[in-house]
Amino acid sequence: MNRWLKGLTLAISFVFLFGMITAVSADSLQEIQKRGELRIAVQTQGPPFSFVDKAGNRTGSSVEFCKMMAQEMGVKAVFLDFDWDGLIPALLSGKADMLAADMTANLKRAMKIQFTQPFYYTGSIIFTKAGETRKTLEEFNKEGVKVAVLLGATGEAVAKRFLPKAEIKSYKGGGPLLIDAVLKGHADIGINDESAVTGQVAEFPPNSVKVLPIKLSREPLAFAVRPEDTHLAQWINLFFEWVKEDGRYDQNINYWVTTLDWKKDH
Repeated sequence: MNRWLKGLTLAISFVFLFGMITAVSADSLQEIQKRGELRIAVQTQGPPFSFVDKAGNRTGSSVEFCKMMAQEMGVKAVFLDFDWDGLIPALLSGKADMLAADMTANLKRAMKIQFTQPFYYTGSIIFTKAGETRKTLEEFNKEGVKVAVLLGATGEAVAKRFLPKAEIKSYKGGGPLLIDAVLKGHADIGINDESAVTGQVAEFPPNSVKVLPIKLSREPLAFAVRPEDTHLAQWINLFFEWVKEDGRYDQNINYWVTTLDWKKDH
């Protein structure tokens, strides 16, 4: 009887160990190549990182980087569109292999997902409707002032920290919603990433939005994978090292992020 129990215990241990080894050895890059598709979770939040242009094509800085990655892997890039608060769940559930958005790599998110090395640094800024006379944080940090932010985004936390007396209005969707809320008078100011605001303001009437010279934070933007997908994260980091060396990184950032050159084509 004891020998039978020992044999059963040994067999169970072997199955458990084999399962652990299999799980550890599973490689997302190999699965991507076998599937022939790199599945990318994105949000259609507007220029300059991910949006659908006038011709109906998905493009933007992050999207074009991902297309380059897929080409280097020898697979097809498949973009899966989610609301902002659905990006991380989509990644963790296995619907997507990676997450590519203008997402700040903060400590809270990093407890759930594995960020790559930052590909760009930006910061939260304040924007208002043209003609707004208030200019300082002190003037906006008052009861009755309405602040538009994106639900779950870094700007939401920044607003709560710097403007505790104001009313924070969180919107579910992309940055253009914040600009629209300010222009329609639903909010006095908006807070979002500088790079996003710069690109998205270009889609609204000229000189209708004023960006205040107040930088509230400096934030690293990064792509993300599941916690166990270290090989894929390392590959993405190496990809950015290569494109920085061969000039494709500067070409992308200069076209999409630091200028409005993309507007004439999209």
